[in-house]
Amino acid sequence: MDNGRRRMVAWPAATLLAVALLAVAGCRPAVPAKRQDARPLMGTMVTMTVEGPDASRLGPAMEAAYREMARLSDMMSHYDPNSVVSSINAAAGLRPVAAPPELLQVLRMARVVSVATGGAFDVTVGSLRGWRFGTESAPVPAAVETQAQRALVDYRQVILDDAAGTVFLARAGMRLDLGGIAKLYILEAGMRTLRRHGIDSAMINGGGDVLVAGTGRVEPWLVGVRDPRAPDRLLGVVAIRDGIVASSGDYERFFEHEGRRYHHILDPRTGLPAEGPHGVTLVADGLETLNGLGAAIMVLGADRGRELIGGTPDLEGLIVDRDGSVWMSPGFRQLLH
Repeated sequence: MDNGRRRMVAWPAATLLAVALLAVAGCRPAVPAKRQDARPLMGTMVTMTVEGPDASRLGPAMEAAYREMARLSDMMSHYDPNSVVSSINAAAGLRPVAAPPELLQVLRMARVVSVATGGAFDVTVGSLRGWRFGTESAPVPAAVETQAQRALVDYRQVILDDAAGTVFLARAGMRLDLGGIAKLYILEAGMRTLRRHGIDSAMINGGGDVLVAGTGRVEPWLVGVRDPRAPDRLLGVVAIRDGIVASSGDYERFFEHEGRRYHHILDPRTGLPAEGPHGVTLVADGLETLNGLGAAIMVLGADRGRELIGGTPDLEGLIVDRDGSVWMSPGFRQLLH
């Protein structure tokens, strides 16, 4: 994927502070109106910037996009006891549960990533109930507890019936956690909603994952990239015209116990936090190319991650390994400034 074939120049990071340095400079005269907003959603802050020639259309388009993203978030959250995902979890081992087409699509997407990575990505890591991230006083679950729950982690036991429109977790105690794959899908749904309302120049940033549209802009959107080795420092700035940047990192949600850091990206094979890279950033034009791969590379390690990135058409990436070394695919190296 070279600059001749891409419509985008980009990069935020697994390690990315995808809270993009939203570009204001150089807005073309044909797009004079601009509007920004930020709202809590999916456990993070989702920021949106839209542009268009008609200022009166921007606000309603943003409201519609936020409504659509909230609808899907409510559907797919395992924290909400009234969500469809919670209903599926509650019926594990008992019966199939009717699921909306959007949820079935996300689960099919997850299945593809799980197969491609040999189970390094697995939405049934939700079965590992002992972990609590986002709090300083979180306990480390007992090894015997983790081992027992790890036996319930198996993406192959998620039975999808497309004809009936149902999802069935085959074993009692299994739980879905779509946090590693639903967020980008939901952000893209927000971008699709903006386009349906006539907005073709926009940026949506959800806690390190960034989608941008605006191939006609004179100036690209600017995104600052956080260094996972020192999260208060930027590695650089990239310019993005159209596409997706997804990041995963061990600094985003974690707690420390007895001098050791425990982060939220779990290894399905061990039930413990992954011991792979500090951070991964992936850049692609389409969602299916990269969704879920960042978390999988955090599990598989830098060597396998380089193979996956190099072997996937139209995908570029950056990996910051545990030893502090930084690797970039050739195309990614051209994108980073």
